[in-house]
Amino acid sequence: MELHNTPLSGLYLLESPKFKDDRGSFQKVFNKDFFAHNKLESDFHELYCSVNNKNVIRGMHFQLPPADHTKLVYVSRGSILDVVIDIRKASPTYGKAYSVILSEDEDKYLYIPRGFAHGFLSLADGSIVNYAQTSVYSPTHDCGILATACGVSWPVDNPIFSQRDMNFESLGQFKSPF
Repeated sequence: MELHNTPLSGLYLLESPKFKDDRGSFQKVFNKDFFAHNKLESDFHELYCSVNNKNVIRGMHFQLPPADHTKLVYVSRGSILDVVIDIRKASPTYGKAYSVILSEDEDKYLYIPRGFAHGFLSLADGSIVNYAQTSVYSPTHDCGILATACGVSWPVDNPIFSQRDMNFESLGQFKSPF
């Protein structure tokens, strides 16, 4: 396993070799000792799996304190443009975004710490996105930022959004507790 810095402090691109043969492929996406050695939070409480049609944008999601969480995000089928925005008020990169393509063909995945909004665009029908979180879902702490008003240029002509995601505030309107 390898850990790569991104321009946003605390956000890491992780890489683990994917082994392929006639049977298919195998990849280790979590190792407790590796996370501990790199001082990465790893007390995961929930694991999600979403299956997405092409052109779906999910996000930009996070939970408010005290139910905020760290996420580990990887793609097991298809591909996505994964986007993360720093919403930590005191951070020198507040409001900045980082994006990366994650796919079943890549060895990469993301470690997203507390204080970041997360979303993605599905680039293929049937894209499967998996993410582990260090807190349990809390409807009263569930929050987000409007994906079309957060400074990200999404490379899609007719994006598909949930009504919930379309009702979020813009990044400029959001009063961050982080």
